[in-house]
Amino acid sequence: MTSPGRTERLVLPGVLTAEQAERTVAGIAALQREDGAIPWFRGHHLDPWDHVEAAMALDAAGEHERAETAYRWLAEHQNTDGSWYAAYADGDAARPTDLGKETNFCAYVAVGVWHHYLATGDDTFADRMWPVVRAAVEFVLELQQPGGQIGWKREADGTPVTDALLTGCSSMHQALRCALALAEHREEAQPDWELALGRLGHAVRHHPERFLDKDRYSMDWYYPVLGGAVTGAAAKERIESGWDRFVVPGLGVRCVLPNPWVTGGESAELALALWVMGESDRALEILRWMQHLRAEDGLYWTGYVFEDEAFWPEELTSWTAGSLLLAVAALGGDEATVAVFGGEELPAGPEPDCC
Repeated sequence: MTSPGRTERLVLPGVLTAEQAERTVAGIAALQREDGAIPWFRGHHLDPWDHVEAAMALDAAGEHERAETAYRWLAEHQNTDGSWYAAYADGDAARPTDLGKETNFCAYVAVGVWHHYLATGDDTFADRMWPVVRAAVEFVLELQQPGGQIGWKREADGTPVTDALLTGCSSMHQALRCALALAEHREEAQPDWELALGRLGHAVRHHPERFLDKDRYSMDWYYPVLGGAVTGAAAKERIESGWDRFVVPGLGVRCVLPNPWVTGGESAELALALWVMGESDRALEILRWMQHLRAEDGLYWTGYVFEDEAFWPEELTSWTAGSLLLAVAALGGDEATVAVFGGEELPAGPEPDCC
């Protein structure tokens, strides 16, 4: 059962009632294994990024012990180089099924750990997870390129993939800010991280040519805003420029053009990006639209092919529900979620001296 004081912030007219919120939280909790691992759904794999997303949703619902168990799983399965593998099997979550090491996946632990600390004020947790976050950030920054962008991953044999993804780098921009916030809290200055953050943000804002061309994907459209690199008038301009391409009124947000497919995760994340911009009314509208993806058990279908009027793929994922709960928590004023995604008090890296 969720904490009543926290559940109130997961109630949003037209999106979630108190009973629906509790059912969604219970749905995520039911997918979590005893060892803390949160797979996409039972029988599917776990990846570190979506595992953290689901853990953050549990924290937003007051399920702090469950969230802490999720972070303990990460601590116990971190590789010696600070990374995690890209995927682990459900049923034996310690067994990797993809030996690649994606930088975005590895960096996101910093967002989750800072969110959990803000939600609980647990300094013991922060102390225990600091070495985990520090090692993950160091792994990630080994792949930062001269232009500021961060390479996508290391292959299973250790070969670096220096091509950079705009969505992933935008997410890592948020992660570095959260990592620096944790470092500041511990009074352990990380000037190299600050410089890396400044270079990364500059690349995201001003140099699209430094990233692989994934313009067809809606995440490349809104993630620079969601990750805090693009703000103010530039954020507004960016969102308006892609609105008619990606938004399907009444249904949600396309995942990729030209496919007639809206997805819950992208819809909830766009809503969160709109909230970051101060456009709560449009955010609420998007969240209301995506309720056609809600299943009876409180979880959400990954997507809907509107030309075929069919849910696809036929899966109810922990991270889709998690992204919805985090967007609702932000709109409801949950302090930890507001701080992590609003970013007003997160460190900002300096602009580099040259382009």
